[in-house]
Amino acid sequence: MKNKLKNILTAALLAGAALFVTSCASTGSPTAPGSATVATSGGTKSYPLKTCIVTDNDLGSMGDEQRIVYKGQEIKFCCKPCEAKFLKNPEKYLQKIR
Repeated sequence: MKNKLKNILTAALLAGAALFVTSCASTGSPTAPGSATVATSGGTKSYPLKTCIVTDNDLGSMGDEQRIVYKGQEIKFCCKPCEAKFLKNPEKYLQKIR
């Protein structure tokens, strides 16, 4: 009985993990389906600015430049905290590139 329960739980866990991976691959985001992805792909609009969309700092001035694709638009940031700030209110910042 104990082994049968263990096998059922293992199978359920693996099925859930497979579903999660499939979902992430199709949406491009492990945290919020449909919101943002972390790599550019064909058909993505390139980022037109030379500065961070949030702070207007030079890209990479606060460490490694950060990039995401948000609804088909590549977005670049000077640091990781700016990415989080952008994702809280993207429409506010997207006006800068429209």
